[in-house]
Amino acid sequence: MNAADAGAPADADLQRLRAALAGTAESPRPVADLRLPLTLGHLLSDKVVAGLRPAAVLVPLIMRDDGVHLLLTRRSELLRNHKGQISFPGGSRDSGDVSFAATALREAYEEVGLPPASVEIIGYLDDYPVLSGFRITPVVGIVGQVFAPALATAEVAEMFDLPLARVLAADAFEKKILDRDGITVPFFELNYGSYRIWGATAGILWELRTLLLQGDAA
Repeated sequence: MNAADAGAPADADLQRLRAALAGTAESPRPVADLRLPLTLGHLLSDKVVAGLRPAAVLVPLIMRDDGVHLLLTRRSELLRNHKGQISFPGGSRDSGDVSFAATALREAYEEVGLPPASVEIIGYLDDYPVLSGFRITPVVGIVGQVFAPALATAEVAEMFDLPLARVLAADAFEKKILDRDGITVPFFELNYGSYRIWGATAGILWELRTLLLQGDAA
């Protein structure tokens, strides 16, 4: 299949994503209003969540010959938190960042060399509190051009594509339980090839999937 053959379905997927995310903003939502059914936020009070460190990740969508893909990274084994795990490019919000979108774009450039000017922000998913003490704002953007990855190897071991079609597959996700420090935390897991995607990253993908499928049913 060439790019021309794939263009119409891929464009349709992007239009579905735009419609699903229309009207979303990066304003924090109260814990009780979070849409995700399996998130640490439902186990914590608004006061505790308010004390978490703000962070953002970029959920990058890119057109390939076979449709829309998401760009993901495998974190370096040298990192203190979440080493070796699959994640989106992102990190803590700096004092100089004017928005969570600015944080996500800066971190994506620093981690994988994605030029901020090549990304069109199309919306936001629910904040995701995590056990490591962060409240993550997922920022969804379309990568408008092919770029040459430049990985910050101290943070990122590799970058790879995850087809959107895999996220939307009926058998994509499993629900599991993590027991940590006396807290029982439900989470999602998605396996793709040799990659085990779980925790916050899988939860973000689950919400993206849910929004798309709800839009299809409307």
